Amino acid sequence: MKKVYFAGSITGGRDDAVLYQQIMQHAVTLGWTVLTEHISHADLTAKGEDYTVQYIYERDMAWIDEADVIIAELTTPSLGVGYEVAKAETLDKPILRLFRPSSGRRLSAMVSGMRDITIAEYDTIPEMQAHVAAFLEIHA
Repeated sequence: MKKVYFAGSITGGRDDAVLYQQIMQHAVTLGWTVLTEHISHADLTAKGEDYTVQYIYERDMAWIDEADVIIAELTTPSLGVGYEVAKAETLDKPILRLFRPSSGRRLSAMVSGMRDITIAEYDTIPEMQAHVAAFLEIHA
C-alpha cells in the first residue's frame, strides 16, 4: 500500500487541525496509508507531543524516507513543516503543497521559491480534495 507523509503545523498553531483531518481522511478514502495521522488528533495541542525532541525528529525523518509522497498544508506557518518539505525535496519525493490564499497569510518565499514546484491553492474542501485526488492518482 502506498504511504503519505502529511505535514501540518503543530507547535506553530493548531487552527487547521480539523482541516488536516479532512485532508488525511481523503487520502485514506483513496486507498493510501497516512503515516502521520496523529497530526489530526483533537488532543494534540500546540505544546506538541509527549516525546523527546530527538525521538520526534528521528521518527519523522524515518517516516519521510519511508513515504512515497508528501502532502504539506502550508497555510499555518511552521518551521517544522518547512524543514520537512525541504528534507523531502532533497530526497526527490513528490510533494503536494497546499495553501489557502483566503487566509490572508503569505506563503514563505523559501517554500514558494523552491524549484520545480506547484502550489495547489484552494479555498473550499472540494477544491482541496480535487488537488489531493489528482496528486495521489499521478503517484499511485
